[in-house]
Amino acid sequence: MAQTGSLNHIDISVGHPARSVPFYEAFFTALGYRRWKSAHPEWSGDSPQRATWSIRFDDGSVFAVEVRPARAESRDRAYDRYAPGPHHIAFNAGSREEVDRVHEAMLTLGATVLDPPTDYGGQPGYSKGYYAVFFADPDALKLEVAHIPLGTP
Repeated sequence: MAQTGSLNHIDISVGHPARSVPFYEAFFTALGYRRWKSAHPEWSGDSPQRATWSIRFDDGSVFAVEVRPARAESRDRAYDRYAPGPHHIAFNAGSREEVDRVHEAMLTLGATVLDPPTDYGGQPGYSKGYYAVFFADPDALKLEVAHIPLGTP
């Protein structure tokens, strides 16, 4: 059963689904997410306008992320992580190797790597063994994949 207060899903508005869906396909596939199949026209065909990926946890709960088109008047505006709203979105990785695997998948795609895999342990605000990589999606939204060993403060 899902934990009260845990995230259920996130919807991300993207400027141009044709460039964002392939980006997120590579990103979420490398993290072990599965893409939903749907006959609905917005989610199907060669150039879907929307796409959803999810992952199921051992307790049976599911977390999903959907990308959907932004309003036409906003589609060419890059994301500003210093404006009100989320600064970045961080995803857990089960190991350092998983962080590295996602990094390699994104390099293969030609994604923008903001910071390569690094051990941030000992730096202010990071716990011991905190190993992460940071990317920008096609609209400049900052994404992180982090492995944080259990039991570290």
